[in-house]
Amino acid sequence: MSTTSNTTPGTDPGKQPKADGGDQDLGAAGSQLSTAPAEETPNLPSLGVIGWARWFWRQLTSMRVALILLLLVSLGAIPGSLIPQDGIDAMKVEEFRQNHDILAPVYDKLGLFHVYSSVWFSAIYILLFVSLIGCIVPRTWQFVGQLRGRPPRAPRRLDRLPAYTTWRTDAGPEEVREAALRLLKKRRFRADAAGDAVAAEKGYLREVGNLAFHIALIVLLIAFAWGQLFKYEGNKLILEGDGFANTLTQYDDFKSGNLFDPDHDLAPFSFTLKDFHGTYEATGPNRGTPRVYEAKVTYSEGADGAEKSKTVEVNKPLEIDGSKVYLVSHGYAPILTVKDAKGDVVMDKQAVALLPLDGNVTSSGAVKVMDGYRNAKGEKEQLGFNAFFLPTYGGEGSGMRSTFPALINPMLALSAYHGDLGVDAGIPQSIYQLDKTNLKEFKDSDGELFKKQLKVGETMTLPNGAGSVTFNGVQEWAGFQVTQQPGSGWALGGAIVAIFGLAGSLFIQRRRVWVRAVRGADGVTVVEMAGLGRSESAKVPEELGDLAGALYDQAPGAPDSSDASDTPENDDTPETPDTHAVTAEGAETK
Repeated sequence: MSTTSNTTPGTDPGKQPKADGGDQDLGAAGSQLSTAPAEETPNLPSLGVIGWARWFWRQLTSMRVALILLLLVSLGAIPGSLIPQDGIDAMKVEEFRQNHDILAPVYDKLGLFHVYSSVWFSAIYILLFVSLIGCIVPRTWQFVGQLRGRPPRAPRRLDRLPAYTTWRTDAGPEEVREAALRLLKKRRFRADAAGDAVAAEKGYLREVGNLAFHIALIVLLIAFAWGQLFKYEGNKLILEGDGFANTLTQYDDFKSGNLFDPDHDLAPFSFTLKDFHGTYEATGPNRGTPRVYEAKVTYSEGADGAEKSKTVEVNKPLEIDGSKVYLVSHGYAPILTVKDAKGDVVMDKQAVALLPLDGNVTSSGAVKVMDGYRNAKGEKEQLGFNAFFLPTYGGEGSGMRSTFPALINPMLALSAYHGDLGVDAGIPQSIYQLDKTNLKEFKDSDGELFKKQLKVGETMTLPNGAGSVTFNGVQEWAGFQVTQQPGSGWALGGAIVAIFGLAGSLFIQRRRVWVRAVRGADGVTVVEMAGLGRSESAKVPEELGDLAGALYDQAPGAPDSSDASDTPENDDTPETPDTHAVTAEGAETK
């Protein structure tokens, strides 16, 4: 029994050359090993409107164009990552416009400040979507047709296929074909007996993986588009003991997709921050690194939902009705009491949240006294203080930087202003910064800006009997991010399917095997086996050799008639044939 690989270099295995006797090409046996659509060259001189439309559709749905569009989507995402985007950080976009007088107008015209909603990016995205659908639909129908059909019948000349073996046996042709049919079905081939041969095919998962990969890409595109159009994201800073209701006015900042309606689409829920607990590494190279970072909250769903408790940790959000509440930050809020010139309390033990500047929670911000204050002359004014807070003050030589994130030696530095804070002008301003346009500095005895460092319980008395500020203590706050990203589960599922589909299309080979058994002129059955793969591979001859060995055990070789005279009359043992493989270069391996 000999197993040969007869592929001639430069020859398509599906279209072998004709035999000397005028044998036909492989035909159906070598066709449809792939469902890739055949590209037809249009007859350009006869193209009309319909012809050009068909030509454009063929180009758009070709794999080449799909890959080009996928590359363009990837390239288009680069400016979306490098240039500030309106939907992510409008303040950075405005800062960019102020700092780049020449580039900013160009970026505006090109839509680079809103890449993912720009006309050009949407056009590429939609064309890619259409291209994938137009490519997948015909391939899917073609593949379904192949599954419903039978494996193609054996070619007339099996010895011209890339892998081939033959031997003679005393078993009858019907017996050999039945044994081959059982063997191939046992090896999970889709097999069918027709005429004097058995045809079998295997490796359909390759095309299944290919189609699954492309369908998964469509699912990913839809999921990403759906997520961008209907997502929302908001941030809220909450002091211990305070609560939050999921309404637009409660957020410190909020952004959403183009089709999201805040008035109707926000999930109804509320929660209260009961306690924030954080511990930090005290020694070693990781000193100051958080070890415990958690917020204990109570929450309820809907207007009349039962109250429940939950501990929110980093990367362990609170999930409520499709929304996720993440713990994203932590800081401190000094508790202050402010009195006016007459000693009347105008701010009674109010906690003022400050923003952290570094890993040791050195914090800064502003304290604004907007109502109720009167100066020494009895005139209504507003007070403003630049605040700088250190949870662990290291002393005079440590500078104005905290040395540890925990509250060990808190210190608050204040610098004082009076006048008009600008909050009544109707122009939005940050609560963490002072607008000093209409403010005047309080002066110390040297004519410098009046400022003072306070420890807990200490009081700063303003010059000229203008009032006082008392540092009563410190309250902690936690920053939460509330997000809703619809389609994320579909995107994850699509990504997983795409990975497995791509692996299947790369590592699974589509191949066919034929077994022909006919009775020769001397009455001995001649068995032929041949294999064909989509591409030249050593796996087809190896698999064919394994199948041939298994079938040979059921239909062993017959004695060679040329050696019958040299064989003892009582010796009926057939000669074991030499099994070998001949490569395309002609090298024989024993």
